[in-house]
Formats: sequence, C-alpha cells, structure tokens
Amino acid sequence: MMFRIQPAMLKIVAAAWLLGATGAMADTTLEFTQWWEPELPAGSLRAIMNDFEAANPGIKVTLVSGPYATTRDQISVGAATGTLSDVVGLDGAWVNNLNAQNALADMNPMMDASGFDKTQVADIIKVDGKAVMFPVASFVYPVFVNMDLAAQAGVTKLPSTRAEFLEAAKKMTHADKNQYGWVLPLSLQTPSGVQNDLMSWVWASGQSMMADGKPALEGKPVVDMLTFVKSLNDAGVISPGIATKTEQEKVEEFVNDRVGMMIDSLAHVNLIRERNPKLNFDLIPVPVVENYNGKRGLPYASWGIGISAASKHQEEAWKLVQYLMSEKVNAKLVSLANAFPGNVNAKPDFVTSDKAFAKAFEIYKTGYLANEFTGLPVAEDLMTKFDVEAQKMLAGEQSPEQAAANAQKGWMAKF
Repeated sequence: MMFRIQPAMLKIVAAAWLLGATGAMADTTLEFTQWWEPELPAGSLRAIMNDFEAANPGIKVTLVSGPYATTRDQISVGAATGTLSDVVGLDGAWVNNLNAQNALADMNPMMDASGFDKTQVADIIKVDGKAVMFPVASFVYPVFVNMDLAAQAGVTKLPSTRAEFLEAAKKMTHADKNQYGWVLPLSLQTPSGVQNDLMSWVWASGQSMMADGKPALEGKPVVDMLTFVKSLNDAGVISPGIATKTEQEKVEEFVNDRVGMMIDSLAHVNLIRERNPKLNFDLIPVPVVENYNGKRGLPYASWGIGISAASKHQEEAWKLVQYLMSEKVNAKLVSLANAFPGNVNAKPDFVTSDKAFAKAFEIYKTGYLANEFTGLPVAEDLMTKFDVEAQKMLAGEQSPEQAAANAQKGWMAKF
C-alpha cells in the first residue's frame, strides 16, 4: 500500500526544514582567544560580546581567556597546528612569527570590501604588505610606586633619574622582611621582561637599541642600561628569583607589599586594586639618565586583534573586529581597561574619573610612545637571546659590555 504525504504534512516538513536551516545559521560561533578578560572588570568583556551578538543575530562569540603567557603559548600552538581561533588577541611582538607561518589573515581585502574607514584607527600593523593587526587598546608602562613603603623608608621625593631610583630602591629594601626596592622578571618562558623592564630604561631617555634599522646593542645606551641594572642587582635591591620570575609574579609581589617599585602596564591597575583594595600607589615615568631634559619615551604594549587565516568564518570575524574598533565600542572598552584608544575618535572617560589614570594621561602627554620590538622579525627570539645574556651578567659570568656584544651577535644572525 502506497503512503501519500498530505499537503498539510508537506507544509510541516518544509517549516521544520526551514527552522533547522535557520537554526544552523544561528549556530555560527566565533572563538575569540585573548588575555584581556582577566585584566578587565569581571563580566565586562562578556557584556560587550553580548551587545555584539544582539547587534549581529546569527553570530555567537565564545571567549577563550587566560593570562598573557598562557594565551601566547596557546596561540603559538594554534598557529603551528592550524587550529588558531577565529579571532585572536595579539601582541605586536608576535605578528612576524605568526605571519611567517601564514597563520594570520590579511585584513586589507576585508577593509576594502566593507568600505572600512582606515583613517579612524590609530595604527594598522602590516607585515609584507598584509594588514595583520589593529591595536585595539594601548597601555603605557610607567613605574608603580608603593607610597606606604616609600613613606616608611623616608623617600619623600619620587625618583626622576636613575641615580635617584637606585637610592630610593636602597631605602625601600629590607631583605630580612622579604621586602625589596625593585622587581625584575626575566623568565625565559616569558621574555617580555626584556622589552618592558630593561629596554624601557633606554627608551625613557630618548635613546634607541637600533641604528639604521639594525641592532646597536653595543652602543652606549644599551651598555649604560645594563650597567645600571647590574648596579641595582649588586646593591641587593632587586627581589630574588630574577631568572625564573614572570610578569604575573612581579605583579603579585607588588600587590602583597613585597616590592616598593615596579615597571608595569596600566592594564594591571584593575587587577591590583582587586587583589589589594587598600594598596596606596602612585605612578611616575621611568627615570632617565642624568641631565636628560628631552621628552621621555614611554614603553607601551597593545591589545592587538587579528583574524585567523584558517578561520571558516572570516566574514563574521571581520564584523567582530570592526565592532571593537568602532568609536563608541572602542571608547567603552578602553575606558574599562584604562588604556589609550585604537580608534582615534574614541574618548575614554577615565581621564576625568580616575586619579591614577589622570596621572598616567599627564605622563602620556609629556612623552611619546616607544617600543622598538613591535614589528621586528622574530621579536620574541630577540628578547630571549638578550634575556640569556642579561641573566649571565647578573649571575656575574660576564660584564655589561660582554653581555651587549654577545646579544648583538645573536641578534645580527636574525637580520
């Protein structure tokens, strides 16, 4: 006996198929890997993603969040295995390596196809002509000073020069109390300490680690910096465990009143306040060499964003990138993060609402952003090579001049 489907049944089947197809479309899920969520107020990045989803029906965003070092390792593995998330948070020091693995999509065609206004963004990071990263938010790295420890040590004037910094660090150091004047993280696992905690002293005095596009590590600026850091170490004012200490551990020591001063990102202010609401701290520019009166270079790092070349949802990923770079959303994000905006028209509200960031903004206005690692080939490898030589110097195995010469030799092999 032949079974005949009635017209009414056909309508139900068709409706069910259409509903299933619509549901499948609604299941487009973007994976967004970044280290930003732990550094923002709880729930704030998820709220921005919820707003994006509401404005873009059919697209969902899954946040894959972790500390900076963990995220870096995860992205490296994803690039090597072709499993990189659709959208990725990026550090400018990573982009050359990732581009060499063809891991990042070129956003130039996406900008052209969507009529994206390139003049609205503060910068577009390019490698081999490919637009691989937008800085969403940029953070300067001033010196954080524990004002209570400074007062207890009799430091009445916050240091402006390297000599004053050394004296203040000596006064704040009480090894018997496990309290030190400065903290230096040079873990080879996360060699960004070379960028943030060492070279920042060079850039602060308007100097450079490069000359004519090539490394110049044997020049006076870098050798003098290494000599200064060695003097801090010889004076016993640096928290122990330099060779294995990470940036995260540096912040924890500051939060727990174990170090008086540290160079650190403004991105960590929310974390510091959350971990120790009673901590009384102030911000100052990185001290300079004696008699320097020019503009101070401000070390900085960015929360960059890019799209995976392996993503099957590049169109949807581009929508998320555009959303985060739009004026109002970017202003909201950088206000939450206390950062400088990636959209030149965005106006963060922290300048008037937060004393610490008002201070940071004043430091920013009187200086200039400086980070010579951004865009360099194999930037993290360069940091690692310098890190190894700096550690040997601090262990007494070589002089500052020898450390600089050996690092120069290692760097030149990459240029």
